[in-house]
Amino acid sequence: MKLWKKISIGLLCAGFLSQIPFLINRVKTGELAAQIEDQKARTSETSNTDYRDYKGVIHAHSFLGGHSTGTFDEVISGAQKNKLDYVVMTEHVSKHYDTSAMTLRGKNEDVLFVGGNETSTADGDRFLILSGFPGLARISRSGTNLFLSEARSKNKLAFVTYPKSFKSWDADIDGIEVFSLHTNAKSMNPVTFLLDALWSYRSYPGLTLARYFGRPAINLERFDALTKTKRLTLFAGSDAHSNIGLHLGDDSNNKYINFKFDRYETIFKLVRTHILLPKEKDLDQANLLTALKNGNAYIGVDILGDTSGFTFTAQRGNETKILGEEIRLDDEKVLLKSSAPQPSRFVIFKNGEIVYESDTTTEVSFTAKEKGAYRIEVYLDACGAPFDKMPWIISNPIYVR
Repeated sequence: MKLWKKISIGLLCAGFLSQIPFLINRVKTGELAAQIEDQKARTSETSNTDYRDYKGVIHAHSFLGGHSTGTFDEVISGAQKNKLDYVVMTEHVSKHYDTSAMTLRGKNEDVLFVGGNETSTADGDRFLILSGFPGLARISRSGTNLFLSEARSKNKLAFVTYPKSFKSWDADIDGIEVFSLHTNAKSMNPVTFLLDALWSYRSYPGLTLARYFGRPAINLERFDALTKTKRLTLFAGSDAHSNIGLHLGDDSNNKYINFKFDRYETIFKLVRTHILLPKEKDLDQANLLTALKNGNAYIGVDILGDTSGFTFTAQRGNETKILGEEIRLDDEKVLLKSSAPQPSRFVIFKNGEIVYESDTTTEVSFTAKEKGAYRIEVYLDACGAPFDKMPWIISNPIYVR
């Protein structure tokens, strides 16, 4: 046999063998998808008599900000197909016009849209401002403290995004985007992901992305350190741009070829921020932003199964508080209770330290004998790696004072 034939056969064999791990991943992803469907049939119906659970996404962009090619129709369609209750748009600012006023706002096909902005200060700190307002681009040229003072004067929420590069941790912030799909994607090996996507993405787009999720340990450590002394809100950011892939179109935004890894429909499936509202309150912008400010919210990796119905409460005598709220310890012990729609492993943290961990169950209780900020992470170990280390649910704290 000629040398070039031997080399060709060797290369073909090497190429085939290199694909075996990704073929195995394809099989495992299919098995996981089947398992998730089976779990749905066994999900327990949980009902909170006092609160309604609304699921949505925070941190989404359209063509307005200049970093996306996504249209309003695509955003609305993605939200509808995922049966979201709300979407918080966070358009990049412009010095020429108010992008928060021009983006999607109000109710559209039963989805509530809030017009916000993403911007950075002269100190390099990056924020999501909810809701946006005229002149934000101008005050973004200020230092962080002056910027926040201006936002406070207009009664706006200031949430930290990209916390890894944030510096002004003593500033008067409202919350932290502890998990970001964009940041998580940047940690992925692009070659490995592309090969995985070649085998799995067409059939299982969401799960192909989710298998690269990792627990945001550093951001959670920062959040836990800060909530020892003040109340903050943690949430997940979709950072949806719909701009990774290949599209061919014209100046009228007709798209003849439109292949994207990050379609809104796909990204909106992955991770949501659920908020709790008293049943007597409607879901509108004011009530949504109040719930977010108060931390009446939790993160759900809903690609593994809808987390709606998760509960976390604290009881002392006849008094009951939910996540984001404070309860006094005094002479009486505080009973923490939590439940999830599927059998899971519950981990309770106090000021960032693990104080309780359960076996697989649907509900737990724990007596808090010390003051601190208590929050819960819930794991679906049955889904295997990486979900034995990446939480299915991350709650906001209950503050035992």
